[in-house]
Amino acid sequence: MLSRRALNRALLARQMLLHRWELSAFEAIEKLAGMQAQSPQAPYVGLWSRLADFDPTELSQLLLDRRVVRVPVMRATVHLVTAQDCLSMRPLVQAVLERSFGGTAFARNIAGIERGAFFAAARALLEEKPRTRPELGQLLQERWPDRDALSMACAISALVPAVQVPPRGLWRESGQPTWTTTEKWLLQELDPNPSLDALVLRYLAAFGPASVSDIQTWCGLTRLDVVVECLRPQLCTFRDMQGRELFDLPDAPRPDPDTPAPPRFLPEYDNLLLSHTDRTRVIADPHRSLVFTKGAFLVDGFVCGVWKVVRKRRAATLQIDPFQSLGERDAQELSEEGMRLLAFLSGDAEIRDIQFTPAA
Repeated sequence: MLSRRALNRALLARQMLLHRWELSAFEAIEKLAGMQAQSPQAPYVGLWSRLADFDPTELSQLLLDRRVVRVPVMRATVHLVTAQDCLSMRPLVQAVLERSFGGTAFARNIAGIERGAFFAAARALLEEKPRTRPELGQLLQERWPDRDALSMACAISALVPAVQVPPRGLWRESGQPTWTTTEKWLLQELDPNPSLDALVLRYLAAFGPASVSDIQTWCGLTRLDVVVECLRPQLCTFRDMQGRELFDLPDAPRPDPDTPAPPRFLPEYDNLLLSHTDRTRVIADPHRSLVFTKGAFLVDGFVCGVWKVVRKRRAATLQIDPFQSLGERDAQELSEEGMRLLAFLSGDAEIRDIQFTPAA
């Protein structure tokens, strides 16, 4: 039987949040089985919180060198993954992207289009040069004038294996999402025989111990109970306090529940908060909706509030909004970590300050 704190410390250990690791950005992204990247700058904060002496230009160079890519995979959302993981993960989640897109008005707007010709035309346009959705939609509408341009473009970015290219995702850079095909960008074919077994094992290494439902929540796939059952002989099993069966790798870290957990700042959509059905191992159920789209911070390993940086001319202020009153020591340690975060995000500010909003 594993307590909530035991599950918390196991998750923090695998997500590199009990201490900062001496790893390269590439190694960290691989170890984490990818990072949520809907917000282009979020992975920079996520890696800063996990790595010792993280240099953001290192991640930018990985994107420029095409060693990591921004691609819709888990839960049909944009993730930052290694090139090799992109080639193996993207085919496995095709059904997830199709299901997600199929429930939208965009799908209804393109119903009846002959997909073979449609996908071939879009691929040719994207491989001619990377294109934004508006640009792609306008070009496709020249061939299918009776169809909505945006719906066609969204269909392609969801259903055809495609990646977002720089400058999107570079450190302190901006730009519209611009797409090309995965094969064109990486100069390799997608894995023709991707392994669901390997995907499940990667998840457990990064997020376990976990239930079958947790694994399915992370990736969006269904019917993984059959896969886990086949893997059972090489896994160990536990129960949580509600009696749910949890699976794990035998040699994965499961620290003592009393292991100290330092304060940490997480970016919006961090996978730590999104990769389990039961997320109480890191965040209380009443707080889940409060951190959606916002940065969150951990105290003693659990989400205790949200944060944001406010810039005004030469000043940068880290605004910390706790969900409940913080102890004096916790507030002091959070302030010290917060000043380091400000130096990372707003090193050009002449004035840096931290403000705590009184807990409700």
